[in-house]
Amino acid sequence: MSKSIIYWFRQDLRLADNPALLHASQTGKRIIPIYIFDPNDRPIGMAASWWREQSLINLGAELKKIGANLNFYEGRPLEILQKLASFYDADEFVWSRQYDGYSVARDKEIKQTFSDKGIQCASFNASLLFEPWLIKNKSGSHFKVFSPFWRQCMAENQPDSPCPRPAELRGHPDIDPFQIPLPATPLDEDADLVTEEWTPGESGAYQQLEKFVEEGLAIYAEFRDFPDRLATSRLSPYLRWGEISPRQIWSKIQFVKSHESFSEKTVTKFLAEIGWREFSYHLIFHVPEMATQNLQPSFNDFPWEENEKALQLWKEGNTGYPLVDAGMRELRRTGYMHNRVRMITASFLIKHLMIDWRAGEKYFWDRLLDACPANNIAGWQWVAGSGADAAPFFRIFNPIIQGEKFDPNGSYTKRFIPELAHLEQKHLFSPWKSKSDRVELDFQEGQYPDPIVEHEYARNRALEAFQQIRR
Repeated sequence: MSKSIIYWFRQDLRLADNPALLHASQTGKRIIPIYIFDPNDRPIGMAASWWREQSLINLGAELKKIGANLNFYEGRPLEILQKLASFYDADEFVWSRQYDGYSVARDKEIKQTFSDKGIQCASFNASLLFEPWLIKNKSGSHFKVFSPFWRQCMAENQPDSPCPRPAELRGHPDIDPFQIPLPATPLDEDADLVTEEWTPGESGAYQQLEKFVEEGLAIYAEFRDFPDRLATSRLSPYLRWGEISPRQIWSKIQFVKSHESFSEKTVTKFLAEIGWREFSYHLIFHVPEMATQNLQPSFNDFPWEENEKALQLWKEGNTGYPLVDAGMRELRRTGYMHNRVRMITASFLIKHLMIDWRAGEKYFWDRLLDACPANNIAGWQWVAGSGADAAPFFRIFNPIIQGEKFDPNGSYTKRFIPELAHLEQKHLFSPWKSKSDRVELDFQEGQYPDPIVEHEYARNRALEAFQQIRR
């Protein structure tokens, strides 16, 4: 009997542009596709678990069409792979690379263990345009600021073209005794994850990309910051779980750019957001400790406040600032939040409430469909001012002005805070002012909370704290 090859799916849940899977299909060996629930990996929350479950169901169905079954396991990956190597007489393992500190160390141990036994382990890039170790600054080190990083990417490199989907796989007829059923994800009663907006899986990713090109790309640069407009790609959950690759997105955007009349500005702006994702992985690979530590050491002395009550009100969307609360309620209910609103809610927690960015990062990780091991960390540190290419700490979003500017009709805010639906626009983002206004308003006192902190006071307090760590 010929040897077998085991393909280990991780966050690359697709068949197209999957170099590791294509390699496996070309060996002529019987292939065993697997997914391992690793208890030592960072646990994901309900929304992300739901998405992963739906994606794995779709992936299993697509694999079956071309000749192989997707098997599930739970436990320490090295131990599971050792059992499978013996049972299936496998002489090769393949997988797509991950870049966070835990995954890098785990994979290195696995490669070394099997190399000592004469079993080959091959890993491939399926998640990034450019490998983190290939992009270097003039001193030969990694980049610490986004703009020069992205200029370097664009100046000297062209992303590889997407590779084709395997037409057929030689599955293995034997069934090992180590498999488990795919675990079901229990959903909260108030969760609204199954909507027309989301179709987890590879085909859903392609549909979403097409929708964005048709409806959002032309207005992306102008309206990407407006949460009530369909101007963003909403591809982040698909990228998070690898149902689509950045190479596929890049290729598609370059194609439409050359064949349709999209402006250079809007295309460049969108591709720079793909670049920010690249930069986040660049950082997490080179500085894995940033997952829990400030990149800027001065922030180690920042006087964060322990305020569980305020943290809980922020999580619930009951801070008294409507745009902040709309974002937090959207997250709680749908597992998603518009990017501009993510920045505003994060800034409020850090700079209005003086709560450590790590508390916010953890909550977003627990609630987001697209909870990404690189983007989530990099985004929170950016807002805090503690990270690479950080927004200055003294840039403090005014949640009232942000609401008036980016939700000018109030449709986004009123969607998630229905108790303010009949409030006049002039009071929507400062509803406490309506209580003393002589104009008759449909606003019942007690339905919506007063602000938990006054903006100017909070701003001055944050700036004073920032001055303390600069002295």
